[in-house]
Amino acid sequence: MSVRVPRVVVVVRASEYEMLLARHATHAQAAFFLSNRGQVIEDVQQRHRRFSEALQKVSSAIPTGWRRTRVLRHDLDRFAFAPDDIIVVVGQDGLVANTSKYLEGQAVLGINPDAALYDGVLTPHAPEAVADLLSMVHRKQAMYQARTMVQATLDDGQQLLALNEVFIGVRNHQSARYRILHGGAEERHSSSGLIVATGTGSTGWARSIHRERHSQTRMPTPTEEDLTFFVREAFPSGVTGTDLTEGVVEPEDQLQVVSEINEGGVIFGDGIESDHLVFDWGQTVTVRTAGRKLQLVAL
Repeated sequence: MSVRVPRVVVVVRASEYEMLLARHATHAQAAFFLSNRGQVIEDVQQRHRRFSEALQKVSSAIPTGWRRTRVLRHDLDRFAFAPDDIIVVVGQDGLVANTSKYLEGQAVLGINPDAALYDGVLTPHAPEAVADLLSMVHRKQAMYQARTMVQATLDDGQQLLALNEVFIGVRNHQSARYRILHGGAEERHSSSGLIVATGTGSTGWARSIHRERHSQTRMPTPTEEDLTFFVREAFPSGVTGTDLTEGVVEPEDQLQVVSEINEGGVIFGDGIESDHLVFDWGQTVTVRTAGRKLQLVAL
C-alpha cells in the first residue's frame, strides 16, 4: 500500500514593497510616493528582503519528496485545504487568524519572518526551526496548543468562524440597532456594534475595550473555551438600554442578537470585512464557542 506524501501549504501575504509596486507600477514611482510622506523606500525594501530570506529558508526546509504549494491571503477563501495538509503561515500573527477559519484541525506552524517587526504570539517559530518542526508533525511527535475559536450562526444556517473575535454591527460602524439576549436577560441597544472575543482575541480589540472601560469581566486564556462580549458605545434612551453591555459566554451557553438594522448590517471575523455575513432586519445570530479549534504547533 502506497504512503501518501505530505503536502505543505505555505500561507503568505504580499509584502509592503510588493503592494507598493502593484499600486504604483515602478520602483521609482513607489519611492516618490513614499518620499512625499517623509518615508524612504530603502526601509521598505529592507523589510522585504528579510521576509524573502525567511521565505526561502522555509522553502528549503521542506523535504524534496514532499508536495508543496503557496497561497496568498486574498486567495484563502478559494483554496481547498486537505485534511492532512501541514499549514506553514509565514508573517504576522493576524495571518494565522485569517487562515484558521478555513481549517479543520490541520497542524499549523506559525513562522515569524522578522522578530523585530512582529510580536510572534501566533507565529513564535524562527524560519530555521521549520525542518525540525515539519519532521515532528509528520512523525506525530509535535506538541500542540489547541486555541478556542468563536462561531456565529444565522437563523438560515449560514456560519462564520473566527480566532480572535466576531463583530456584529453596521458596515460603516455607525449606529446599529438590535436586541441582545444572554443569560436570561434581554435588552434593546443602539450602539456602534459589539464584539464577541476568544482568549486569543483578548490580547487585541477586546483588550482595548476592556482596558478603556476598566472592566471587571474576566478575560479567558487562549485555550479556555469561554468567550467574552463587549458592546461598543451603547446609547441610553427611552427605548434602548446600557445594562447588558458585557459578559462571559461559557462553552455550554450562547449569545443571541436580533437585528433591527434596516440596511448595512454585517457580521465579520478577525477584522476581515470583505468576508462577512449580511445581518439586516429580523435576522437572528447565535454566537457560541466553536466546535473546532486551531491546532497551533507549540514551542
